[in-house]
Amino acid sequence: MSEQMRLDKCLAMLGIGSRSEVKQMIRRGLVSIDGIPAADPERKLDPEHSRIIVSGTEYVFKAERTVMLHKPAGVLTAARDKKQRTVMDLLPPMYTAMGCMPAGRLDKDTTGLLILTSNGTLAHRLIDPNKEVGKTYEARIDGCFTEADIAAFRSGLHIDDSDGVFDARPAKARILEQGDGSGSSLVEVRIAEGKYHQVKRMFAMRGYAVLALKRVRIGRLRLDPALEPGAYRELTQAEIGLMEQEDGE
Repeated sequence: MSEQMRLDKCLAMLGIGSRSEVKQMIRRGLVSIDGIPAADPERKLDPEHSRIIVSGTEYVFKAERTVMLHKPAGVLTAARDKKQRTVMDLLPPMYTAMGCMPAGRLDKDTTGLLILTSNGTLAHRLIDPNKEVGKTYEARIDGCFTEADIAAFRSGLHIDDSDGVFDARPAKARILEQGDGSGSSLVEVRIAEGKYHQVKRMFAMRGYAVLALKRVRIGRLRLDPALEPGAYRELTQAEIGLMEQEDGE
């Protein structure tokens, strides 16, 4: 049995409304628990094992939520921003109410796999570079990526640019599409850390500009190809476990 919780707090955490709003809904008879109308906002219930219906809609409570989002370009990886749209704006209010936050970040113009979770332990594990959870990207770059570039990535790159100086750890790279001298290449890159603009800066140190960047995998968890940009879905426990496994490539 999960921890007992006040009904008004439970409904607020489900994103149904504020504490004052859900209290009004309860008093108006719009809420039932296990088929019985609820009248007291302070009544206790086991939220994970109770059938919660509000205005004819059934809600499922989970103590923790972990979401895969296909982040589109032009959206900030942040909890909130006064001027710009953030990834939290792409999710229903329930996820904010339950404490979901981005586990790591993608640049504003970078697309692809982003994890949002209310599980602080999981978030820390994905963000901590010492855990070495691999993140795999597909980068469209200007120019012809070479075997010498692959070897340089594999050895680790010394980054020294206007954003600072650091030694990037060895990274795996492979060519998916080879461009000619005047064309572009598509390169897959796997890193186990996440410095500021790291992938773009690594390519820049080799003389390439990144035209488009997309994260496609974390550990063994791949971005669901059925998810359009801006779409999301919750992860299963098995999928969460995939993020802790080496990608094997």
